[in-house]
Amino acid sequence: MKKTGLFISFEGIDGAGKSTHIAAVADWFRARGRQVTLTREPGGTPLAEKLRQLLLHDAMDPLSEALLMFAARRDHIQQVIMPGLARGEVVISDRFTDATFAYQGHGRGFDLQVLQQLEQWVQQLPGRDSLLEPELCFWFDLPPALAAIRLAGARTPDKFESEAEPFFSRVAGGYAARMVQAPQRFARIDASLSLDAVREQVLQHCERSWGQA
Repeated sequence: MKKTGLFISFEGIDGAGKSTHIAAVADWFRARGRQVTLTREPGGTPLAEKLRQLLLHDAMDPLSEALLMFAARRDHIQQVIMPGLARGEVVISDRFTDATFAYQGHGRGFDLQVLQQLEQWVQQLPGRDSLLEPELCFWFDLPPALAAIRLAGARTPDKFESEAEPFFSRVAGGYAARMVQAPQRFARIDASLSLDAVREQVLQHCERSWGQA
């Protein structure tokens, strides 16, 4: 495989099971001789991990939430994502900006134009003609009612996981809207299937996208 940097994200509502399959994709790339960096949002750096704790557990208004999300993302980009890509690594992030539009934009009902402006400020980097975005986003699409069943009793929920089903319906709609806007950047995964069937979908996308690279 070519040793150019590659940026991939995993997205979905809480309970969709996306995190379960990240290791499989990392192993798929490692088996082909690639160096892989695994990271997450919010988080990925010491500063961003501190902001993660605030974002997941402290009450705040939607604008404060969006600003903290993008502040954490900026540090994440500067300290982890761009250096990894510059080294020719595969950078796999558990969530990125699509989550902000889905959760803060559609879930919270926050102004999408403000999020777009923040996206421009944070992700338009020197020397790039376009915004920094994942080359492929694996979107784990799952009905919110099924996600709630999976989450029940799994762990003490954070403030997002504690939201009611209508919130997650709006979030799922936000992901669908992002995919409509940039279909070439999304791989929709039917997350309602068995673990093995979901894993097969994910690895098939890897083969189609990068198996011959």
